[in-house]
Amino acid sequence: MKTLAIIGASYLQEPLVMKAKEMGLYTLCFAWKDGAVCKDLVDEFYPISIVEKEQILTVCQKKQIDGICTIASDVAAPTVAYVANKMGLVGNNYEAAVRANNKFAMREVFMKSNIPCPLYKMVNNAHCTKHDFPQMKLPLIVKPTDRSGSLGVTKVEQWEDLQPAVEIALDKSFKKEAMIEEFVDGREISVEFISYHGQHYPLQITDKVTTEAPHFVELEHHQPSTLSKVMYEKIYAITNRALNALGLTDGASHSEYRITKDGHVAVMEIGGRMGGDFIGSDLVRLSTGYDFVKGVIEVALGEFKTPQFTTSQQSGVYFLCEETKLLLSKIQEFIAHPEQHPEIFKAEITDNNLHNVTCSADRSGYLIYSKK
Repeated sequence: MKTLAIIGASYLQEPLVMKAKEMGLYTLCFAWKDGAVCKDLVDEFYPISIVEKEQILTVCQKKQIDGICTIASDVAAPTVAYVANKMGLVGNNYEAAVRANNKFAMREVFMKSNIPCPLYKMVNNAHCTKHDFPQMKLPLIVKPTDRSGSLGVTKVEQWEDLQPAVEIALDKSFKKEAMIEEFVDGREISVEFISYHGQHYPLQITDKVTTEAPHFVELEHHQPSTLSKVMYEKIYAITNRALNALGLTDGASHSEYRITKDGHVAVMEIGGRMGGDFIGSDLVRLSTGYDFVKGVIEVALGEFKTPQFTTSQQSGVYFLCEETKLLLSKIQEFIAHPEQHPEIFKAEITDNNLHNVTCSADRSGYLIYSKK
């Protein structure tokens, strides 16, 4: 029986754990106990922080694991790469994984490689004014360099609001670094790829609906995107170049773009992991038939197979919050009578109180659908 190490134990990793068990793998899992919903699902659980790469490496060496991976976690990705590199397993280069986990380092690579992206600057203190950004024009987006899920993201419409926005971003950042970038007004999409030994395979493009300013929290995701075939090819080509520029060679990647009305494409960021919000764990499989989670495990074990698409359907997810409270009755109806709603794949209420959202953690439930 092969042994798979999984970094992270939150609900985000549960599809990975369940897929590994389905594949007959012995599973080790590393994370703090708090919120570790997977600790009772895996064969062995270690209460070690996902950033403690040396401690995790020691255990993995002792257990002689056959592969290591994570899904939908930016913070875990460098640890996965570090252990894989040290043990001669399949994985991204550690330095590449670190670059993909830092929005400023990523943008530096994009600019040098002529990958289209917004103007930007990194700061590590909140004492900044418009005179520090002579080339930038309002509005601006301020975000932590090393977080995801819309945490600490603010749109700045007036220069006097810049300093408070930077303070928020610095507070949320692990490294106490914030990125300030010009706002690109346009349609939001995300792109899922899987890579193996430097060969990149496009899987799907997702249309995104957010709360818009000031926090841009995701409310809906839908696949496939309604973009034209020409734009699909353009996006895939840019993503391929960007992955090569970053040095990401193995596993899932999640790229986020904005497309302006005149067709200008800007890469916002690329993560060396699959998309969260059920994009990678559910929507890709529902819309294409390709089991993305299984593919990630196969990459980690060195058993990758070229993706095969066996279906072509629409899939998507709606998130429940105060802004989408009309969704509540639909979810309740499905929970009471699932047989009457074959188009709904899964739905859940995770918090009986609805909140106005400022980040993904504020959402109170979801509804996933699939239809031809």
